[in-house]
Amino acid sequence: MLTPDSSRFWPADSYQPGRPQRSLDKQFLRDWSTSIGWDRKEPGPQIPADVVDAMTTRYSELLETITKS
Repeated sequence: MLTPDSSRFWPADSYQPGRPQRSLDKQFLRDWSTSIGWDRKEPGPQIPADVVDAMTTRYSELLETITKS
């Protein structure tokens, strides 16, 4: 099983080649950390609750999408 940490996941109904995609993987968190200027060195930044909530929503959506029959 591929996980959001090892793969890229995008909603098929909104996917458009050559354009930025709404990702359901960790790219959202990477984009956030880049936007605050984190240099990727320890210690990592404190992740605000709204960012954690957004990640939880994306991972929950992904779980529902890949497990529905």
